[in-house]
Amino acid sequence: MQKDLANNHPCFSAGNNTNGRIHLPVSPSCNIGCRFCHRVLNDTENRPGVTSKVITPEQSIDIIGKALKICPDIRVAGIAGPGDTLATNHALETFDLVGKYYPELLKCMSTNGLLLNEKADDVISVGIDSLTVTVNAVDPDIEAQLNKFVIYHGKKYDAREGAEILIENQLKGIEKVAKSGTTVKVNTVLVPRINGNHIEKIASTVASLGATIYNIIPLIPTFELKDEKAPYCFQIEEARASAEKHIGVFRHCSRCRADAIGIPGVSDYSKEVYSQDFKIEETFSHG
Repeated sequence: MQKDLANNHPCFSAGNNTNGRIHLPVSPSCNIGCRFCHRVLNDTENRPGVTSKVITPEQSIDIIGKALKICPDIRVAGIAGPGDTLATNHALETFDLVGKYYPELLKCMSTNGLLLNEKADDVISVGIDSLTVTVNAVDPDIEAQLNKFVIYHGKKYDAREGAEILIENQLKGIEKVAKSGTTVKVNTVLVPRINGNHIEKIASTVASLGATIYNIIPLIPTFELKDEKAPYCFQIEEARASAEKHIGVFRHCSRCRADAIGIPGVSDYSKEVYSQDFKIEETFSHG
């Protein structure tokens, strides 16, 4: 792992609660239909996929300036939604601006990976310091139970066929980005009944492609999987232990909102910073 990440990124510096991050919710659209994902606009829920508003790349620079005045401990500019960061060019455009106006900030991006294979060179060239790819299965039969469709180049592919496309592009993309020297982290949403026995296979596969850190995220039962049980602590630990045979395991994820600002677990300034009177796009779309 790069030294700057280990020392300055709150997600990679375990036990260090002095570094902050800002999430920039610039990505409005998503191109896959996760059965557990319910993206909404509000300022009450504390989970991924939620933001109070969607901003433009240009607005993000003003937002960072305001955030740094309130929380000078911010070291990272991240984009984790609320849609997928590669479904539009908004995230890459934002990181280009961040590099120009705030070059001292680390740049961190999360993606579902559907377009990562073909956009890997763009991700690398814009100077991402760490890339997170959500890989919930490397077996299409399992992935099809977690994701009901993908929209790829304007065509909708249901469940099993979509899962094949998604997994192939995720794995090829991870390998490309990792070879560039960029730190690659993989997230997996743990749904014990569906992929609980599949974690070790995911971990060994992504590690072989160059990913160096693995984060197991317990399911928050919602949307089509609202009746699934959230993993028990022992199931999370069993999953981590199986993954740790192959890759470093991340253990302090806060499951942050797409507009989180501050030091994870210590401070949050998202409401204060995003209260600016922006003209905003308050719609989500697939495709």
